[in-house]
Amino acid sequence: MAGQAGWQALVERTVVGLGYEVVDLERNARGLLRVFIDKVPGDPTGEFITVDDCEKVTRQLQYLLEVEGVPYERLEVSSPGLDRPLRKPADYQRFAGQEVDITLKVPFQNRKKYRGVLEAEGDGWRLVFNDGKQDQALSFSIDEVREARLVPVVDFKGRRGRNAAPADAPSANAQEDGGQVSS
Repeated sequence: MAGQAGWQALVERTVVGLGYEVVDLERNARGLLRVFIDKVPGDPTGEFITVDDCEKVTRQLQYLLEVEGVPYERLEVSSPGLDRPLRKPADYQRFAGQEVDITLKVPFQNRKKYRGVLEAEGDGWRLVFNDGKQDQALSFSIDEVREARLVPVVDFKGRRGRNAAPADAPSANAQEDGGQVSS
């Protein structure tokens, strides 16, 4: 039977081998094992985790955990959600330029929580935010952060992202947008 570090390494190797990234692993005393997965940057199948992705990883992990004798009552595999946590330096690099919420371990200017745009700064990071009066910048290292999460971007008209063309702009590929292509 695999120990604490052993089952985590098994899960990580398996998920990475299937072409996904492990965002987080949780295990509680009642036997629930949670695995949060994400697409690797530049994945040609798209940027969002689908139900099919979760099913694929679940089937493989169920087999692996049984063969390796890792005890668990229930296995949940899911996406990290719209407010994806940033844990590793690679996460910060991947999401530089996006809006994030950070909670510091120790208050800075009597605050622990900040929201702003994440930027790389030498060997560290910087959060550019507006304090209500003007833009400010907070430089920090990952070690100073208790928690960092993406700020969810919700678009009820479709998943177009922040840099999408305006709604009245012609689509580069009308077929993908459900439109008709004239010949």
